[in-house]
Amino acid sequence: MATKTFKRGLSIPERKHATEGHPNERVPALKQVVIPIHQHFGAPNVSIVNVGDTVKRGQKIADAKDPGPMTVPVHASISGTVKKIEPRALSNNTNGLCIVIEAAPEDGPAEHDFMPPMDPFTVSKEDALARIREAGIIGMGGAGFPTHIKMSPPAGKNIDLLIINAAECEAYLTTDEVVMTEKTSQFIEGITMVMHITGVKQAVIGIEDNKEHLVPMLEKAVAENPRASGILVQPLKSKYPQGGEKMLITAITGREVPSGGLPMDVGCIVQNVGTLVAISEAFNEGKPLIERSLTVTGGACKTPKNIIAPIGAAVSDFPEDFMQVDTASLRKIVFGGPMMGVAVASTAVPIQKNTSGILLLTAKETPTFEESPCIRCARCINNCPCFLSPVLINNALEAQEIDTAQTAGLMDCIECGSCSYVCPARIKLVQRFRVGKQRFRAHQQAAQKAEAQNKK
Repeated sequence: MATKTFKRGLSIPERKHATEGHPNERVPALKQVVIPIHQHFGAPNVSIVNVGDTVKRGQKIADAKDPGPMTVPVHASISGTVKKIEPRALSNNTNGLCIVIEAAPEDGPAEHDFMPPMDPFTVSKEDALARIREAGIIGMGGAGFPTHIKMSPPAGKNIDLLIINAAECEAYLTTDEVVMTEKTSQFIEGITMVMHITGVKQAVIGIEDNKEHLVPMLEKAVAENPRASGILVQPLKSKYPQGGEKMLITAITGREVPSGGLPMDVGCIVQNVGTLVAISEAFNEGKPLIERSLTVTGGACKTPKNIIAPIGAAVSDFPEDFMQVDTASLRKIVFGGPMMGVAVASTAVPIQKNTSGILLLTAKETPTFEESPCIRCARCINNCPCFLSPVLINNALEAQEIDTAQTAGLMDCIECGSCSYVCPARIKLVQRFRVGKQRFRAHQQAAQKAEAQNKK
């Protein structure tokens, strides 16, 4: 099958060699986990346990006061005792309420509180979507959007294609590769479950050609699953940001998501590799999303590896014989990939459901540069995969013209970092756009409040 791709974008150093092809290693038993009660895009959760409570692995510990469509619960990732419920530093650099669970004694009973298994092919669509919500499943590769919502497009949205994002285009990260290798049948089964629940007849696994060795394995698993006849494997060119939803859709289908639109606007649903495996486990085992696979690597990591860790675990709590960090050379800690990830203050920040990797980087890997004036070279324009003009957006933001920035495409920016990467003036464009979006949203809220006041 011919390799496909999208226009523009970048070729970046992959730096995957340290963990590429390495199997997952399960984190040894920890003394505690720190679980954020709110990990999804949507209405906030509240704790439904108290300090001193004994909880079992898989038990629901946080949910919304009035569970609605945009809510997803959180579950205990280990069995033990709730020691604290307090704000802690999170991977988005805010302080959020967390439930601290001290692990039960290792010689205690290995208990869990999973849901009963459920056959998604025999229950109603409503029951199947409710199971996905109750399992706490969100998009595990991005913003944490509730999966049951993504699988429930509004009336009038004709969805004809499920796209599986197996591109893993960020440098360093290899967690999707190892999950597809080790849980191939569960991965394919998760795809068939989503196809059945949504009524979609065709699915395409988009995988970059630096993982071509997985294609025969995936095609074999598809051939062996009687429900997988509508699943195709599509090789994609290894290019950044091939894993962006809009780029993935365009590369595979030729369709373009409109400005301000979503994949459903062009008849697509996009799901991540880890999310699909979590869906399979939620039905077959009744297992909530309480652990995940991720890559821990970087020049300051002496033992780079792919791991399976409980939600709420922190690198600082890993046993030294399992994970060794060269603290002398450590200069930056990034949750996610180097292009779109977020730098955090310490290794004590807990892993969340959407943490695909933790990078422990040296000064050589994260050089700092002084900004200089824009030289109007247009490299940011030529490389923007969304066909925006980053220089015009930045000029508008500098001039405090927030509406002009929005007209130039501020809210269509996917924050992939391509513009910052190629900018010879080293202008921190993505950081400015993130702040600009916050300002635009505040501007909108102020305008709506003023309009409401005028109507009184």
